[in-house]
Amino acid sequence: MFIAAGLVFTGALAAQERPNILIILADDLGFSDLGCYGGEIETPVLNRMAAEGLRMTQMYNSSRSCPSRANLLTGLYPHQTGLGHMDGNRPAWPRGYSGFRSNSDNVTIAEVLRDAGYFTAMAGKLHLGKKTDPIARGFQEYYGLLGGFDSMWDPSAYTRLPAGRPLREYADGEFYATNVITDYAIDFIQQAESEGKPLFLYLAYNAPHFPLHAPKEVIDKYMDTYRQGWDKIRDQRWKRIVDLGLLQGNPDMSPRGVVPESLFMDETYALPAWDSLSEAQQTDLARRMAIFAAMVDIMDQNIGRVLDALQKNGELDNTFIIFLSDNGACAEWHEFGFDGKTGTSYITHTGSDLDRMGSSETYIHYGTGWANVGCTPFTLYKHYSHEGGISTPCIIRWGDHVKNRGGIDHQPAQFADLMSTCCELAGTKYPEQYRGRKILPTAGVSILPIVAGKKMPERCIYNEHEGNRMVRKGDWKLVSANFRGDEWELYNIRKDRTEQHNLIGKHPKRAAKLEKAYFEWADRSDVLYFPKVWNTYNKNRQKDFKVYKDK
Repeated sequence: MFIAAGLVFTGALAAQERPNILIILADDLGFSDLGCYGGEIETPVLNRMAAEGLRMTQMYNSSRSCPSRANLLTGLYPHQTGLGHMDGNRPAWPRGYSGFRSNSDNVTIAEVLRDAGYFTAMAGKLHLGKKTDPIARGFQEYYGLLGGFDSMWDPSAYTRLPAGRPLREYADGEFYATNVITDYAIDFIQQAESEGKPLFLYLAYNAPHFPLHAPKEVIDKYMDTYRQGWDKIRDQRWKRIVDLGLLQGNPDMSPRGVVPESLFMDETYALPAWDSLSEAQQTDLARRMAIFAAMVDIMDQNIGRVLDALQKNGELDNTFIIFLSDNGACAEWHEFGFDGKTGTSYITHTGSDLDRMGSSETYIHYGTGWANVGCTPFTLYKHYSHEGGISTPCIIRWGDHVKNRGGIDHQPAQFADLMSTCCELAGTKYPEQYRGRKILPTAGVSILPIVAGKKMPERCIYNEHEGNRMVRKGDWKLVSANFRGDEWELYNIRKDRTEQHNLIGKHPKRAAKLEKAYFEWADRSDVLYFPKVWNTYNKNRQKDFKVYKDK
Protein backbone atom coordinates (compact mmCIF):
# COMPACT_ATOMS: atom_id res chain seq x y z
CA MET A 1 0.00 0.00 0.00
CA PHE A 2 1.47 3.34 -1.09
CA ILE A 3 1.28 6.85 0.30
CA ALA A 4 -0.01 9.57 -1.98
CA ALA A 5 2.93 11.84 -2.71
CA GLY A 6 1.12 14.98 -1.59
CA LEU A 7 0.46 13.58 1.88
CA VAL A 8 4.01 12.83 2.88
CA PHE A 9 5.08 16.24 4.09
CA THR A 10 1.76 18.03 4.64
CA GLY A 11 0.15 16.48 7.68
CA ALA A 12 -0.86 13.40 9.65
CA LEU A 13 -1.35 10.22 7.65
CA ALA A 14 -4.27 7.87 7.94
CA ALA A 15 -3.36 4.70 9.83
CA GLN A 16 -3.70 2.46 6.77
CA GLU A 17 -1.42 4.75 4.75
CA ARG A 18 1.47 4.88 7.16
CA PRO A 19 4.68 3.26 5.94
CA ASN A 20 6.70 0.63 7.69
CA ILE A 21 9.97 2.01 9.08
CA LEU A 22 13.21 0.02 9.05
CA ILE A 23 16.40 1.43 10.57
CA ILE A 24 19.47 -0.71 9.80
CA LEU A 25 22.59 0.10 11.82
CA ALA A 26 26.01 -1.42 11.19
CA ASP A 27 28.71 -1.45 13.89
CA ASP A 28 32.17 0.10 13.28
CA LEU A 29 31.66 0.31 9.51
CA GLY A 30 33.79 3.00 7.88
CA PHE A 31 32.55 5.62 5.40
CA SER A 32 34.15 3.89 2.38
CA ASP A 33 33.67 0.21 3.28
CA LEU A 34 30.62 -0.31 1.02
CA GLY A 35 30.89 -0.67 -2.73
CA CYS A 36 28.54 2.26 -3.35
CA TYR A 37 30.84 4.44 -1.19
CA GLY A 38 34.05 3.46 -2.95
CA GLY A 39 34.94 0.17 -1.26
CA GLU A 40 36.04 -3.13 -2.75
CA ILE A 41 33.95 -5.34 -0.41
CA GLU A 42 31.10 -7.13 -2.19
CA THR A 43 27.89 -5.36 -1.10
CA PRO A 44 25.45 -5.87 -4.01
CA VAL A 45 22.32 -5.48 -1.85
CA LEU A 46 23.32 -2.15 -0.38
CA ASN A 47 24.61 -1.03 -3.78
CA ARG A 48 21.19 -1.83 -5.23
CA MET A 49 19.50 0.04 -2.39
CA ALA A 50 21.64 3.06 -3.28
CA ALA A 51 20.70 2.76 -6.96
CA GLU A 52 17.01 2.54 -6.05
CA GLY A 53 17.21 5.20 -3.36
CA LEU A 54 19.44 8.02 -2.16
CA ARG A 55 22.94 8.26 -0.72
CA MET A 56 23.64 10.95 1.86
CA THR A 57 27.30 11.90 2.24
CA GLN A 58 27.13 14.13 5.33
CA MET A 59 25.03 12.24 7.86
CA TYR A 60 26.77 12.51 11.24
CA ASN A 61 26.76 9.96 14.06
CA SER A 62 28.11 10.64 17.57
CA SER A 63 31.54 9.04 16.96
CA ARG A 64 31.11 5.99 19.21
CA SER A 65 28.69 3.16 19.84
CA CYS A 66 26.73 4.05 22.99
CA PRO A 67 26.46 7.78 22.32
CA SER A 68 25.32 7.21 18.75
CA ARG A 69 22.67 4.68 19.78
CA ALA A 70 21.28 7.01 22.43
CA ASN A 71 21.35 9.88 19.90
CA LEU A 72 19.50 7.79 17.30
CA LEU A 73 16.81 6.29 19.53
CA THR A 74 15.93 9.38 21.59
CA GLY A 75 16.45 12.29 19.22
CA LEU A 76 18.58 13.94 21.91
CA TYR A 77 22.30 14.56 22.09
CA PRO A 78 23.82 11.65 24.04
CA HIS A 79 24.85 13.79 27.03
CA GLN A 80 21.19 14.73 27.50
CA THR A 81 20.53 11.05 28.19
CA GLY A 82 23.64 10.47 30.35
CA LEU A 83 25.57 8.68 27.58
CA GLY A 84 28.17 11.30 26.73
CA HIS A 85 30.80 8.66 27.53
CA MET A 86 29.89 4.95 27.53
CA ASP A 87 27.25 2.63 28.88
CA GLY A 88 28.44 2.03 32.45
CA ASN A 89 26.53 3.31 35.47
CA ARG A 90 28.77 6.07 36.93
CA PRO A 91 26.78 8.04 39.53
CA ALA A 92 29.89 9.96 40.67
CA TRP A 93 30.50 11.31 37.17
CA PRO A 94 28.86 14.51 35.89
CA ARG A 95 25.25 14.20 34.72
CA GLY A 96 26.01 14.01 31.01
CA TYR A 97 28.40 11.08 31.51
CA SER A 98 26.86 9.12 34.40
CA GLY A 99 24.98 6.46 32.38
CA PHE A 100 21.77 6.17 30.38
CA ARG A 101 18.71 7.63 32.10
CA SER A 102 15.86 5.19 31.57
CA ASN A 103 12.30 6.25 32.41
CA SER A 104 13.47 9.81 32.86
CA ASP A 105 13.44 12.89 30.62
CA ASN A 106 13.84 11.06 27.30
CA VAL A 107 11.58 8.92 25.14
CA THR A 108 12.53 6.44 22.41
CA ILE A 109 11.30 6.15 18.84
CA ALA A 110 9.89 2.74 19.81
CA GLU A 111 7.83 4.24 22.65
CA VAL A 112 6.41 7.00 20.46
CA LEU A 113 5.60 4.68 17.55
CA ARG A 114 4.18 1.90 19.72
CA ASP A 115 1.71 4.39 21.18
CA ALA A 116 0.92 5.53 17.63
CA GLY A 117 -0.20 2.01 16.71
CA TYR A 118 2.98 0.54 15.26
CA PHE A 119 4.27 -2.96 15.94
CA THR A 120 7.72 -2.24 17.38
CA ALA A 121 10.59 -4.72 17.36
CA MET A 122 14.36 -4.76 17.64
CA ALA A 123 16.89 -7.32 16.47
CA GLY A 124 20.56 -6.78 17.29
CA LYS A 125 22.82 -4.74 19.52
CA LEU A 126 21.24 -2.42 22.10
CA HIS A 127 24.28 -1.14 24.08
CA LEU A 128 22.53 1.44 26.26
CA GLY A 129 23.66 0.07 29.61
CA LYS A 130 23.02 -3.10 31.56
CA LYS A 131 19.97 -1.63 33.29
CA THR A 132 18.22 -0.68 30.05
CA ASP A 133 15.42 -3.07 29.13
CA PRO A 134 14.40 -2.76 25.46
CA ILE A 135 10.89 -3.98 26.29
CA ALA A 136 10.48 -1.28 28.93
CA ARG A 137 11.64 1.27 26.36
CA GLY A 138 8.96 0.56 23.79
CA PHE A 139 9.99 -2.58 21.86
CA GLN A 140 7.36 -5.30 21.91
CA GLU A 141 9.81 -7.96 20.73
CA TYR A 142 13.58 -8.18 21.06
CA TYR A 143 16.42 -10.52 20.19
CA GLY A 144 20.06 -9.62 20.28
CA LEU A 145 23.12 -8.48 22.18
CA LEU A 146 22.35 -6.25 25.15
CA GLY A 147 26.01 -5.28 25.66
CA GLY A 148 28.65 -3.84 23.37
CA PHE A 149 30.48 -6.79 21.79
CA ASP A 150 30.84 -10.54 22.09
CA SER A 151 31.46 -13.67 20.04
CA MET A 152 29.56 -14.03 16.78
CA TRP A 153 29.60 -17.81 17.34
CA ASP A 154 28.25 -18.09 20.92
CA PRO A 155 24.43 -18.22 21.30
CA SER A 156 24.65 -17.75 25.08
CA ALA A 157 25.74 -14.12 24.54
CA TYR A 158 22.37 -13.23 22.97
CA THR A 159 19.01 -12.60 24.64
CA ARG A 160 15.34 -13.06 23.71
CA LEU A 161 12.80 -10.75 25.33
CA PRO A 162 10.19 -10.58 26.80
CA ALA A 163 11.23 -13.46 29.04
CA GLY A 164 9.58 -16.72 28.13
CA ARG A 165 9.43 -16.14 24.39
CA PRO A 166 10.50 -19.29 22.49
CA LEU A 167 14.02 -19.40 21.11
CA ARG A 168 14.93 -20.68 17.68
CA GLU A 169 17.05 -23.83 17.78
CA TYR A 170 20.33 -24.21 15.89
CA ALA A 171 22.52 -27.26 15.43
CA ASP A 172 26.06 -27.25 16.83
CA GLY A 173 28.26 -24.96 14.75
CA GLU A 174 25.27 -23.48 12.90
CA PHE A 175 24.85 -20.34 15.01
CA TYR A 176 26.36 -17.18 13.50
CA ALA A 177 25.05 -13.94 14.99
CA THR A 178 24.44 -11.95 11.79
CA ASN A 179 22.38 -14.78 10.32
CA VAL A 180 20.44 -15.38 13.53
CA ILE A 181 19.69 -11.69 14.18
CA THR A 182 18.25 -11.65 10.67
CA ASP A 183 16.18 -14.77 11.34
CA TYR A 184 14.47 -12.99 14.22
CA ALA A 185 14.10 -9.76 12.24
CA ILE A 186 12.19 -11.70 9.58
CA ASP A 187 10.06 -13.31 12.31
CA PHE A 188 9.18 -9.83 13.56
CA ILE A 189 8.29 -8.69 10.03
CA GLN A 190 5.89 -11.62 9.74
CA GLN A 191 4.44 -10.91 13.18
CA ALA A 192 3.64 -7.30 12.24
CA GLU A 193 2.03 -8.56 9.03
CA SER A 194 -0.11 -11.07 10.91
CA GLU A 195 -1.28 -8.38 13.35
CA GLY A 196 -2.13 -5.99 10.53
CA LYS A 197 0.01 -3.18 11.95
CA PRO A 198 2.65 -0.97 10.38
CA LEU A 199 6.12 -2.07 11.42
CA PHE A 200 8.91 -0.22 13.17
CA LEU A 201 11.99 -2.47 13.11
CA TYR A 202 15.36 -1.41 14.48
CA LEU A 203 17.87 -3.86 12.99
CA ALA A 204 21.21 -3.17 14.68
CA TYR A 205 23.86 -5.64 13.55
CA ASN A 206 26.94 -6.09 15.73
CA ALA A 207 28.95 -6.72 12.55
CA PRO A 208 31.64 -5.82 11.65
CA HIS A 209 32.69 -4.86 15.23
CA PHE A 210 35.44 -6.92 16.84
CA PRO A 211 35.93 -9.76 17.65
CA LEU A 212 36.39 -10.43 13.95
CA HIS A 213 34.55 -13.69 13.26
CA ALA A 214 33.42 -15.17 9.95
CA PRO A 215 33.28 -18.51 8.10
CA LYS A 216 36.60 -19.49 6.53
CA GLU A 217 35.23 -19.85 2.99
CA VAL A 218 34.07 -16.21 2.95
CA ILE A 219 37.35 -14.99 4.44
CA ASP A 220 39.39 -16.87 1.86
CA LYS A 221 37.84 -15.09 -1.12
CA TYR A 222 39.19 -11.73 0.11
CA MET A 223 42.79 -12.74 0.88
CA ASP A 224 44.30 -11.88 -2.50
CA THR A 225 42.60 -8.48 -2.43
CA TYR A 226 44.11 -7.46 0.90
CA ARG A 227 47.58 -8.81 0.25
CA GLN A 228 47.97 -5.59 -1.76
CA GLY A 229 48.13 -3.74 1.56
CA TRP A 230 46.47 -0.75 3.10
CA ASP A 231 48.26 1.89 1.03
CA LYS A 232 47.17 0.52 -2.37
CA ILE A 233 43.65 -0.28 -1.19
CA ARG A 234 43.27 3.24 0.19
CA ASP A 235 44.46 4.79 -3.07
CA GLN A 236 41.99 2.63 -5.02
CA ARG A 237 39.12 3.67 -2.76
CA TRP A 238 40.02 7.34 -3.14
CA LYS A 239 39.88 7.10 -6.93
CA ARG A 240 36.45 5.45 -6.82
CA ILE A 241 35.16 8.04 -4.32
CA VAL A 242 36.18 10.82 -6.71
CA ASP A 243 34.68 9.00 -9.70
CA LEU A 244 31.39 8.46 -7.82
CA GLY A 245 31.10 12.16 -6.97
CA LEU A 246 30.80 11.50 -3.24
CA LEU A 247 32.58 14.71 -2.23
CA GLN A 248 31.96 18.35 -3.08
CA GLY A 249 34.73 20.64 -4.27
CA ASN A 250 38.17 19.29 -5.08
CA PRO A 251 39.57 18.11 -1.72
CA ASP A 252 42.87 16.37 -1.08
CA MET A 253 42.90 12.88 0.39
CA SER A 254 44.21 12.98 3.95
CA PRO A 255 47.74 11.54 4.31
CA ARG A 256 48.36 8.13 5.82
CA GLY A 257 47.07 8.45 9.37
CA VAL A 258 48.29 8.30 12.94
CA VAL A 259 48.08 5.56 15.55
CA PRO A 260 46.65 6.12 19.04
CA GLU A 261 49.48 5.39 21.46
CA SER A 262 47.33 4.40 24.42
CA LEU A 263 43.92 2.94 25.15
CA PHE A 264 42.66 6.49 25.56
CA MET A 265 44.11 8.01 22.41
CA ASP A 266 45.70 11.06 24.05
CA GLU A 267 48.96 10.74 22.06
CA THR A 268 49.79 9.48 18.58
CA TYR A 269 52.57 8.21 16.32
CA ALA A 270 52.83 7.72 12.57
CA LEU A 271 51.15 4.77 10.86
CA PRO A 272 53.77 2.66 9.03
CA ALA A 273 53.83 2.17 5.28
CA TRP A 274 52.65 -1.28 4.17
CA ASP A 275 55.89 -1.97 2.31
CA SER A 276 57.89 -1.46 5.51
CA LEU A 277 56.28 -4.54 7.09
CA SER A 278 57.62 -8.09 7.01
CA GLU A 279 55.96 -10.71 4.82
CA ALA A 280 54.61 -12.48 7.92
CA GLN A 281 53.10 -9.26 9.24
CA GLN A 282 51.53 -8.50 5.87
CA THR A 283 49.95 -11.96 5.64
CA ASP A 284 48.53 -11.73 9.16
CA LEU A 285 47.16 -8.25 8.55
CA ALA A 286 45.67 -9.21 5.20
CA ARG A 287 43.87 -12.03 6.97
CA ARG A 288 42.47 -9.64 9.57
CA MET A 289 41.03 -7.33 6.95
CA ALA A 290 39.69 -10.29 4.97
CA ILE A 291 37.70 -11.33 8.05
CA PHE A 292 36.32 -7.81 8.41
CA ALA A 293 35.33 -7.82 4.73
CA ALA A 294 33.66 -11.21 5.15
CA MET A 295 31.57 -9.84 8.03
CA VAL A 296 30.41 -6.92 5.87
CA ASP A 297 29.71 -9.26 2.95
CA ILE A 298 27.58 -11.53 5.16
CA MET A 299 25.71 -8.56 6.62
CA ASP A 300 24.89 -7.38 3.10
CA GLN A 301 23.56 -10.83 2.21
CA ASN A 302 21.36 -10.80 5.28
CA ILE A 303 19.98 -7.35 4.52
CA GLY A 304 18.97 -8.91 1.22
CA ARG A 305 17.00 -11.54 3.13
CA VAL A 306 15.16 -8.81 5.03
CA LEU A 307 14.29 -6.95 1.82
CA ASP A 308 13.09 -10.22 0.28
CA ALA A 309 10.77 -10.78 3.26
CA LEU A 310 9.28 -7.32 2.81
CA GLN A 311 8.94 -7.91 -0.94
CA LYS A 312 7.06 -11.19 -0.37
CA ASN A 313 4.62 -9.34 1.87
CA GLY A 314 4.14 -6.66 -0.80
CA GLU A 315 5.56 -4.08 1.61
CA LEU A 316 9.03 -3.30 0.28
CA ASP A 317 8.14 -0.04 -1.47
CA ASN A 318 5.88 0.91 1.44
CA THR A 319 8.84 0.70 3.82
CA PHE A 320 11.06 3.65 4.64
CA ILE A 321 14.50 2.07 4.97
CA ILE A 322 17.59 3.89 6.19
CA PHE A 323 21.02 2.28 6.54
CA LEU A 324 23.78 3.81 8.72
CA SER A 325 26.88 3.05 10.80
CA ASP A 326 27.26 3.99 14.47
CA ASN A 327 30.72 5.57 14.09
CA GLY A 328 33.76 5.69 11.86
CA ALA A 329 36.14 2.77 11.46
CA CYS A 330 37.70 1.52 14.69
CA ALA A 331 41.43 2.25 15.21
CA GLU A 332 41.73 0.46 18.57
CA TRP A 333 44.49 0.18 19.77
CA HIS A 334 47.54 -0.53 17.62
CA GLU A 335 48.39 -0.39 13.93
CA PHE A 336 48.22 -4.20 13.85
CA GLY A 337 45.08 -4.57 15.96
CA PHE A 338 44.98 -6.89 18.92
CA ASP A 339 44.36 -10.48 20.05
CA GLY A 340 42.34 -11.28 23.16
CA LYS A 341 39.62 -9.57 25.17
CA THR A 342 41.96 -7.21 26.99
CA GLY A 343 42.95 -5.45 23.77
CA THR A 344 46.56 -5.20 24.93
CA SER A 345 48.36 -7.98 23.04
CA TYR A 346 49.16 -8.61 19.41
CA ILE A 347 50.18 -11.88 17.72
CA THR A 348 51.57 -12.30 14.20
CA HIS A 349 49.74 -15.44 13.10
CA THR A 350 51.63 -17.80 10.79
CA GLY A 351 51.22 -21.27 9.33
CA SER A 352 48.12 -23.19 10.40
CA ASP A 353 47.14 -20.41 12.82
CA LEU A 354 46.18 -18.26 9.85
CA ASP A 355 43.35 -20.63 8.98
CA ARG A 356 42.03 -20.47 12.55
CA MET A 357 41.68 -16.69 12.45
CA GLY A 358 38.02 -15.71 12.51
CA SER A 359 36.92 -18.93 14.19
CA SER A 360 35.37 -19.18 17.65
CA GLU A 361 38.84 -19.95 19.01
CA THR A 362 40.13 -16.46 18.19
CA TYR A 363 39.35 -12.92 19.38
CA ILE A 364 41.03 -10.39 17.14
CA HIS A 365 40.79 -6.91 15.67
CA TYR A 366 42.30 -5.37 12.52
CA GLY A 367 43.91 -2.22 13.97
CA THR A 368 44.62 1.34 12.89
CA GLY A 369 46.12 0.60 9.48
CA TRP A 370 42.88 -0.86 8.15
CA ALA A 371 40.74 1.67 10.05
CA ASN A 372 42.62 4.33 8.11
CA VAL A 373 41.38 2.58 4.96
CA GLY A 374 37.81 2.36 6.30
CA CYS A 375 37.75 6.12 6.88
CA THR A 376 39.11 6.94 3.42
CA PRO A 377 39.53 9.80 2.53
CA PHE A 378 38.92 11.45 5.91
CA THR A 379 40.99 12.39 8.94
CA LEU A 380 41.01 10.26 12.14
CA TYR A 381 38.59 7.54 13.23
CA LYS A 382 35.97 6.39 15.71
CA HIS A 383 36.14 8.40 19.00
CA TYR A 384 37.04 11.62 17.17
CA SER A 385 34.89 14.51 15.92
CA HIS A 386 36.89 14.90 12.72
CA GLU A 387 35.13 13.59 9.62
CA GLY A 388 36.62 10.11 9.90
CA GLY A 389 34.98 9.63 13.28
CA ILE A 390 31.49 10.98 12.64
CA SER A 391 30.74 10.37 8.96
CA THR A 392 28.52 7.41 8.16
CA PRO A 393 27.52 5.91 4.84
CA CYS A 394 23.78 6.59 4.70
CA ILE A 395 21.36 5.04 2.23
CA ILE A 396 17.64 5.77 2.13
CA ARG A 397 15.20 3.62 0.14
CA TRP A 398 11.47 4.34 -0.02
CA GLY A 399 10.12 3.31 -3.40
CA ASP A 400 8.86 6.14 -5.58
CA HIS A 401 8.92 8.62 -2.69
CA VAL A 402 12.63 9.25 -3.27
CA LYS A 403 12.68 12.05 -5.83
CA ASN A 404 16.29 11.70 -6.98
CA ARG A 405 16.54 7.93 -7.16
CA GLY A 406 20.13 6.79 -7.50
CA GLY A 407 21.28 10.26 -6.54
CA ILE A 408 23.60 11.76 -3.92
CA ASP A 409 22.74 14.46 -1.37
CA HIS A 410 25.45 16.49 0.37
CA GLN A 411 23.34 18.27 3.02
CA PRO A 412 24.48 17.85 6.64
CA ALA A 413 22.22 15.88 8.98
CA GLN A 414 22.59 13.95 12.24
CA PHE A 415 21.36 10.84 14.04
CA ALA A 416 19.05 12.92 16.24
CA ASP A 417 17.03 13.67 13.09
CA LEU A 418 15.69 10.12 12.95
CA MET A 419 13.23 10.75 15.80
CA SER A 420 11.55 13.65 13.99
CA THR A 421 11.67 11.74 10.72
CA CYS A 422 9.94 8.70 12.23
CA CYS A 423 7.32 10.88 13.90
CA GLU A 424 6.48 12.51 10.58
CA LEU A 425 6.35 9.18 8.79
CA ALA A 426 4.01 7.79 11.47
CA GLY A 427 1.76 10.85 11.44
CA THR A 428 2.38 11.51 15.11
CA LYS A 429 4.15 14.16 17.21
CA TYR A 430 7.20 14.10 19.41
CA PRO A 431 5.78 14.42 22.95
CA GLU A 432 6.39 17.19 25.47
CA GLN A 433 5.38 14.70 28.16
CA TYR A 434 5.36 10.91 28.19
CA ARG A 435 3.57 8.86 30.85
CA GLY A 436 3.82 11.62 33.40
CA ARG A 437 7.43 12.53 32.59
CA LYS A 438 8.47 15.85 31.09
CA ILE A 439 10.50 15.14 27.97
CA LEU A 440 13.38 17.28 26.71
CA PRO A 441 12.83 18.93 23.31
CA THR A 442 14.29 16.93 20.44
CA ALA A 443 17.65 18.02 19.03
CA GLY A 444 16.76 16.94 15.51
CA VAL A 445 14.52 17.77 12.56
CA SER A 446 12.89 15.56 9.95
CA ILE A 447 15.04 14.72 6.94
CA LEU A 448 12.06 13.91 4.72
CA PRO A 449 12.65 17.14 2.76
CA ILE A 450 15.93 15.59 1.60
CA VAL A 451 14.00 12.54 0.37
CA ALA A 452 11.70 14.91 -1.53
CA GLY A 453 14.65 16.68 -3.14
CA LYS A 454 14.26 19.84 -1.08
CA LYS A 455 16.75 22.00 0.78
CA MET A 456 17.01 21.76 4.58
CA PRO A 457 17.27 24.88 6.77
CA GLU A 458 20.77 25.77 7.95
CA ARG A 459 21.41 24.88 11.60
CA CYS A 460 24.18 23.96 14.01
CA ILE A 461 25.15 20.30 14.53
CA TYR A 462 27.35 19.37 17.50
CA ASN A 463 29.39 16.50 18.87
CA GLU A 464 31.61 15.80 21.88
CA HIS A 465 33.16 12.55 23.02
CA GLU A 466 36.22 12.13 25.25
CA GLY A 467 37.12 15.78 24.68
CA ASN A 468 36.91 15.49 20.90
CA ARG A 469 34.59 18.34 19.96
CA MET A 470 32.96 19.94 16.97
CA VAL A 471 30.26 22.36 15.82
CA ARG A 472 29.12 22.51 12.19
CA LYS A 473 26.97 25.24 10.63
CA GLY A 474 26.50 25.51 6.90
CA ASP A 475 29.80 24.92 5.15
CA TRP A 476 31.91 25.65 8.24
CA LYS A 477 33.12 23.31 10.95
CA LEU A 478 35.06 24.06 14.14
CA VAL A 479 36.72 20.93 15.58
CA SER A 480 39.38 19.77 18.02
CA ALA A 481 40.97 16.43 18.96
CA ASN A 482 41.80 15.53 22.56
CA PHE A 483 45.47 14.75 21.87
CA ARG A 484 45.85 18.32 20.60
CA GLY A 485 44.41 19.77 23.81
CA ASP A 486 42.33 22.92 23.48
CA GLU A 487 43.40 23.84 19.94
CA TRP A 488 40.47 24.51 17.63
CA GLU A 489 40.69 23.95 13.88
CA LEU A 490 38.38 25.58 11.32
CA TYR A 491 37.47 24.03 7.96
CA ASN A 492 35.25 24.85 5.01
CA ILE A 493 33.72 21.41 4.59
CA ARG A 494 32.21 22.10 1.17
CA LYS A 495 35.68 22.77 -0.25
CA ASP A 496 37.79 20.72 2.16
CA ARG A 497 35.82 17.72 3.45
CA THR A 498 39.04 15.92 4.38
CA GLU A 499 40.08 18.72 6.77
CA GLN A 500 43.51 19.41 5.32
CA HIS A 501 43.52 23.22 5.32
CA ASN A 502 42.97 24.78 8.75
CA LEU A 503 41.57 28.28 8.20
CA ILE A 504 41.30 29.43 11.79
CA GLY A 505 44.08 32.00 11.31
CA LYS A 506 42.27 33.51 8.32
CA HIS A 507 38.78 33.57 9.85
CA PRO A 508 39.11 34.25 13.61
CA LYS A 509 35.72 35.98 13.87
CA ARG A 510 33.91 33.08 12.22
CA ALA A 511 35.72 30.66 14.56
CA ALA A 512 34.77 32.79 17.57
CA LYS A 513 31.08 32.70 16.61
CA LEU A 514 31.14 28.94 16.23
CA GLU A 515 33.02 28.55 19.52
CA LYS A 516 30.37 30.67 21.27
CA ALA A 517 27.64 28.47 19.78
CA TYR A 518 29.50 25.35 20.91
CA PHE A 519 29.79 26.45 24.54
CA GLU A 520 26.17 27.62 24.65
CA TRP A 521 25.17 24.15 23.47
CA ALA A 522 27.53 22.53 25.98
CA ASP A 523 26.05 24.52 28.86
CA ARG A 524 22.47 23.56 28.03
CA SER A 525 23.23 19.92 27.13
CA ASP A 526 25.27 18.66 30.13
CA VAL A 527 28.49 18.73 28.11
CA LEU A 528 31.74 19.46 29.93
CA TYR A 529 34.58 21.59 28.68
CA PHE A 530 36.56 18.43 28.31
CA PRO A 531 40.11 18.27 26.97
CA LYS A 532 41.95 19.00 30.24
CA VAL A 533 39.49 16.88 32.19
CA TRP A 534 39.69 13.91 29.86
CA ASN A 535 43.45 13.76 29.62
CA THR A 536 43.89 14.27 33.37
CA TYR A 537 41.38 11.52 34.08
CA ASN A 538 42.94 9.00 31.73
CA LYS A 539 46.55 9.63 32.71
CA ASN A 540 45.84 9.29 36.42
CA ARG A 541 42.99 6.74 36.15
CA GLN A 542 41.06 8.73 38.74
CA LYS A 543 37.62 7.52 39.81
CA ASP A 544 36.04 10.96 39.50
CA PHE A 545 36.45 13.97 37.28
CA LYS A 546 38.09 17.20 38.32
CA VAL A 547 35.91 19.59 36.39
CA TYR A 548 37.46 22.45 34.44
CA LYS A 549 35.24 25.04 32.78
CA ASP A 550 37.74 27.85 32.41
CA LYS A 551 36.40 29.14 29.12
